[in-house]
Amino acid sequence: MKYPKIKSVKVITNYTLEILFENGIKKLYDCSPLLSDDNFKILNDKAFFNNVEVDIFGFGIIWNKDVDLSESELWINGISVN
Repeated sequence: MKYPKIKSVKVITNYTLEILFENGIKKLYDCSPLLSDDNFKILNDKAFFNNVEVDIFGFGIIWNKDVDLSESELWINGISVN
C-alpha cells in the first residue's frame, strides 16, 4: 500500500506529535510508548525530541540520522483529528 507523504510535523505535548499529510489529513501520534525502546531512549531528552522535522522527501520524520519514523507507521498508528 502507498501511504501519503508528510507535509509537516508539530510537537503538541507529552511526546505527542501532530502530523499533516499531503492529502490534508492530520493525525496525532503518541511517541511515549517508544521511550522505553533502546532505539528511541534519546527521545526522553525533551530538547532533542522537540527538534523533530520532516524528512526531505516526506517519507517520514527524523530527529537525526539514527532516529526516525516512517510515514506508514505514522499513518497506520496515528489518530485522525479532522
